[in-house]
Amino acid sequence: MAGSHTLNELAKESRMGGLGTETTDREIRRIDLSDFEARRSDITEQLWNAAVDVGFFQVYNHGIDLADVRRAFAMSEQFFALDSAVKAQYPLKKGFNSGWESKTQVRPSIGVPDEKESYQITRPHMGDLWPTEEELAGFRDTMLGFEAQCWDVAMRLLSCFADKLGFERNFFAEAHDPSVDSYQSTLRMLHYFAIPEHLRGDLGLWRAGAHTDFDCLTLLFQQEGQGGLQVLPGKEMDAQEWTPIEPSEDAITCNIGDMLMRWSDDRLPSNFHRVKNPGPDGDHGARYSLAFFAQANRDVVISGPAGKYPDITAEDYLYQRVNANFAKEK
Repeated sequence: MAGSHTLNELAKESRMGGLGTETTDREIRRIDLSDFEARRSDITEQLWNAAVDVGFFQVYNHGIDLADVRRAFAMSEQFFALDSAVKAQYPLKKGFNSGWESKTQVRPSIGVPDEKESYQITRPHMGDLWPTEEELAGFRDTMLGFEAQCWDVAMRLLSCFADKLGFERNFFAEAHDPSVDSYQSTLRMLHYFAIPEHLRGDLGLWRAGAHTDFDCLTLLFQQEGQGGLQVLPGKEMDAQEWTPIEPSEDAITCNIGDMLMRWSDDRLPSNFHRVKNPGPDGDHGARYSLAFFAQANRDVVISGPAGKYPDITAEDYLYQRVNANFAKEK
């Protein structure tokens, strides 16, 4: 558990499902990435300050064309619209973040499955997990192309954190090398189910219970009007005051994960977040999002610049975090 969240924090997490309804208007900073190399120093400072303060921030002018984002969302919706029998041909490979699952993630914060399904793409482990061209034409090429663009953005951002931590600028790009079999960064397509009318007041239902991410850096794409994401910065933990993060089509919402928290000797916080159900007057229709999880290759050793924690491989670290954060499947 070292280098992540303490046992006391995880105990608090177990109470975050139905509790913690207070919200704040804390600023989630928007950072312009245009003219990146010319403005690198200024961008680096903005990223670092936002990450240290809240652990979440949004970036725009990030280099991924909006048409490509919309195309990826369209492919995602088409995939989830396939018959369950078709999707079931491509089941999630446990431990490899590849394939389709539905309502299998049970978080300690709520004790019931998240109200969603997902399809995960981790390049070395896809094998026969791709829908056929007859089932969904162009899906594989579109999503692999989008995943590569996400990797580029994530590595640019991580190069800024590398500068601040005293690593070589390309340190994290080498640690997330997509050309080798130990690569384990993941693109996850998410479909949160529409909420039937008779369940709209059920406080026991959560689209995603409170959790932290296990990776170095998460890039989240959201669609306008499909909100619900909230973050709980550590300094608001005791009061359980959640900060809503409004979706913006032109921006990527980013957050620090457990792995980078440890790699930074806890200088960069990985904070709890959740996806709440809409209120009585909210949009109860389906919600879609796309998340890219930049997590170091399995054989990479995580060693902070100050040596605060023992060295550990990324594979072993993720195994620890998964066991700490997910309840056993029922």
